[in-house]
Amino acid sequence: MVIKTAEYIKSSVHINDCPKPYYPEYAFIGRSNVGKSSLINMLLNRKNLSKVSSKPGKTRTINHFLVNGSWYLVDLPGFGFAKVSQEVRKQWDSMILEYLLHRKTLSCVFMLLDSRIPLQIKDMQFMQWLGQNQVPFVAISTKIDQCSQQQIEIHKKQLYSFFDTYWETRPQHVLSSSKEKKGRDEVLQIIEQANQVFRLSNVK
Repeated sequence: MVIKTAEYIKSSVHINDCPKPYYPEYAFIGRSNVGKSSLINMLLNRKNLSKVSSKPGKTRTINHFLVNGSWYLVDLPGFGFAKVSQEVRKQWDSMILEYLLHRKTLSCVFMLLDSRIPLQIKDMQFMQWLGQNQVPFVAISTKIDQCSQQQIEIHKKQLYSFFDTYWETRPQHVLSSSKEKKGRDEVLQIIEQANQVFRLSNVK
């Protein structure tokens, strides 16, 4: 897939505020500071379309970006160690879960994992929730350029062991590095294939 155009459309705090559900959508989510903004900029071949910040919890809304005039990339708030109040955390959780469960045009969730650290309990709990609610997802391990090959293999072994324990068919997994643009082709290919399925399923 060639990215010809990518433009910010709007930020929403409620599913009813999101753009009309017309195009297929691909949501990106992960623990705070997992490298989500860098990954989005790398995928769309833009420098500052999704702002990069070292301060966890910067994304606080559902952000829609229209790509090639035919599909949406959706940047969701991170979860984990962002320094926000319990009230704000509950609002984020409610907003995210409502979007994931009820957005009709959501085609896939890309779940970002930090390859530099052990698989976190919250990561596993969230992926289990996606599976239990039949929300399609792909796991993306970020920042592999900061890991040795041995560290990457340990990370994969832990992740695949988790998958094989709870899924009959192992979910898709992509290794990525925003700095080296690794994983870009794989993610865009997954989106391209899902776009074709979306179009076929909506042919009247």
